[in-house]
Amino acid sequence: MTAQPDQSRDSAGRIIISVDAMGGDAGPTAVVAGLAKSAKKNPDIGFILHGPEEELRKLVARKRILDGRVDVRHAEDVVTMEDKPSHVMRNGKGTSMWSALDSVKKGEADGAVSCGNTGALMALSMLRLRKLPGVNRPAIAVLWPSRNPQGFNVMLDVGADIRADANDLLQYALMGASYARNGMELSRPRVGLLNVGTEEHKGRAELKEAHGLITNNADAANFEFVGFVEGGDIPGDVADVIVTDGFTGNVAIKTGEGTASLISDLLREAFKYSPLSRLASLLAYTSLQRLKKRIDPRRVNGGVFLGLNGTVVKSHGSADATGVSAAVKLAFQLAQSGFAERLAARVASARTVSQDTDQSASAENQKNNEGQA
Repeated sequence: MTAQPDQSRDSAGRIIISVDAMGGDAGPTAVVAGLAKSAKKNPDIGFILHGPEEELRKLVARKRILDGRVDVRHAEDVVTMEDKPSHVMRNGKGTSMWSALDSVKKGEADGAVSCGNTGALMALSMLRLRKLPGVNRPAIAVLWPSRNPQGFNVMLDVGADIRADANDLLQYALMGASYARNGMELSRPRVGLLNVGTEEHKGRAELKEAHGLITNNADAANFEFVGFVEGGDIPGDVADVIVTDGFTGNVAIKTGEGTASLISDLLREAFKYSPLSRLASLLAYTSLQRLKKRIDPRRVNGGVFLGLNGTVVKSHGSADATGVSAAVKLAFQLAQSGFAERLAARVASARTVSQDTDQSASAENQKNNEGQA
């Protein structure tokens, strides 16, 4: 099964994004408001919105900018944050999440966006869209604020699967490099493998094995492998793509979010300390607003599921209209660039290179064994 062809342009030539209106903390009101923000900024986007039809039509009718740009699909049931992925896979057919993914599967939309349960969304995505040939474990990739000129680094996996062997880490490197190339316009991304040190003798056995695999595939896949990187390099300028397992990546991203929130609270507290500090905050208002915008997690809201036959963007469950709009923008940009098809081609080519390498190694071993016989 291959990635879906681009069949989802509407009569106005717009790219269509399928959106799960339910499942987020703020409910469908925030989702529809986010679609309105996206529609106002981008005339080339249209939507298929999934959820209770009567409720959604009322919300859409209040946003004049959405007139003629939203196709509402009725879905009675909702996947909650408490639902187990296994239960959703067996009983989720009538949910808005299932319906949103089905539109991508059928070629009606170029990508899906959901604020719902991450585990359930990944499980349903694999069930409905299937994994790309050669991909063992899909990954969730996020953009992390960094010192690089592009302003962000790609990090994966951040929670799709807590396990990852050497071959999985190689696939993450290939998919992450493709994402950086197509989503951030980096012609030759730099890829780093997260470890407890940069020395080649450090780390678990699978990391050392992955180091060799990624090194051997870097030139063929058109990226630069910079070797092992450390936690301090995640927001740095050493690499553009940080590769790790889902357990480590999820801990890192949650730690980063918590630290950013703490710094924001401490700054706010410091500027309220005295009349002089309050005056200083007024004088620094423009710079503080620039900083806030630079590190605002809502502006890069959206983790991309990589390794599937289609584009799926997971928005943060607590996303407001700005966050939803950012997730929709990301899905649109990936659809516009033909990212799903390019990623499928990249994984397929790497798979061929890997098979050729394995066959050559096998032939060489057989030759050596014959020589020793």
